Amino acid sequence: MMANELLLSRREILQRSSMGFGALAMAGLMGKTRAASPLVPDSHFPGRARNVIFLFMEGGVSQVDSFDYKPMLEKHHGQDPRKAIGKLEKTQFENIGKVMKSPWAFKPRGQCGVRVSDLFPHIAELADELCVVRSMTSKFPEHTTANYFFHSGTGLQGRPSMGAWASYGLGKESENLPGFVVINGGRIPSGGLDCFSNGFLPATYRGSLLNANGTPVANVKPNERNAQSQLLKRQLIGRLNARSAQGNSELESAIMNYELAARMQLAVPDLMDFSDESKATRALYGIDDDYKGTKTYARECLIARRLIERGVRFVELTIPDIGEDRWDAHGGLRKNHGNNARSVDKPIAGLLRDLKSRGMLDDTLVLWSGEFGRTPFAQGGNGRDHNEFGFSLWMAGAGVKPGIVYGATDQWGYKAVENPLEIYDLHATILHLLGIDHKKLTYRFGGRDIRLTDVHGRVVQELLG
Repeated sequence: MMANELLLSRREILQRSSMGFGALAMAGLMGKTRAASPLVPDSHFPGRARNVIFLFMEGGVSQVDSFDYKPMLEKHHGQDPRKAIGKLEKTQFENIGKVMKSPWAFKPRGQCGVRVSDLFPHIAELADELCVVRSMTSKFPEHTTANYFFHSGTGLQGRPSMGAWASYGLGKESENLPGFVVINGGRIPSGGLDCFSNGFLPATYRGSLLNANGTPVANVKPNERNAQSQLLKRQLIGRLNARSAQGNSELESAIMNYELAARMQLAVPDLMDFSDESKATRALYGIDDDYKGTKTYARECLIARRLIERGVRFVELTIPDIGEDRWDAHGGLRKNHGNNARSVDKPIAGLLRDLKSRGMLDDTLVLWSGEFGRTPFAQGGNGRDHNEFGFSLWMAGAGVKPGIVYGATDQWGYKAVENPLEIYDLHATILHLLGIDHKKLTYRFGGRDIRLTDVHGRVVQELLG
């Protein structure tokens, strides 16, 4: 049964009982009952993952400076890439410089021996936990469309992101928090909040933005003088909305969000209070690190762990604002990638270690990736241009094979040549780990049943343990 069919059947039941979803939700607001999510289908099969943490490295991390070692770049450093590499594809800015070796050394790491550069010394120590994919591809060389594509499977604005699809497919386990949360470290990706859009799905599945620093959520503190005043206000709004909510899905979603917001007023302050975390845990993540970027991303990673502990289904982290142009190193590669890596390396390693020590990595999928990679030759002098033809990502936890490398680019790190994967394949595999058949999770919109993977995608069984 498709999810939208289940939605219709449940809607009909509720309408026939003279209560719409909005009425149930508002009843929950007024303390009478709690509305269950109306869009929760049973999973198609037992999933290995209950939750997903997506570490999005927006801007495009260079694969040949991180997880894809290419000695040919050292051998041909400073040469004309048209002679060394051969035919080059059109680049985003067409300012092609010389072949450029990595300024970071690569070493075999862990028992598995996978080569990881010194750009990520802390993550490198956990190589045996990583499932590294070196053959990812994208269809778009520009940030905004590539971001939309990575998140939603299409380069179009306003389509549901994979976080929204996951929340829609499995619902949420927390009564007081959304199913899909985005932790903002200061740099919203190109494309803006539409990267976390619910698209044509009900508004309850949109990514809820939570700030890592400062006020976590706007207006999370009640404006009323006391709880009784707030209750009276909510009861009045409930009675007014209940008159017109039935059969109005947009209003019903708004009411459900309003109900959730009321419960978040209690949940969020507790979530952001680290007083119950040990000094060892704070040090593990880098909460008190001297570097601003590390401190911010450490907070993001720790909040992510606390969110999934509280039942949030899908958590995405944005990169911190450190004054660099994201990972978008068109110039000054060493400084750009060095500072961005300094921000995220220790916190990510801390997150993986913490999840494993708590037994949570067994059912939490951690995904690390940018929207595309970078060229093996310079853009002008000391930067790299966008490269959608081959890049690296890694996953850890929840059913993926640890300590392996899948796929390969050519000897230059330029194009995927062995087991190339598309974003559709990644999405299909993530949904599979969550217990969802990507071909069956659909939503009728515009006269057809639409899915995250469109008409593409395969589950990459070789990545699964």
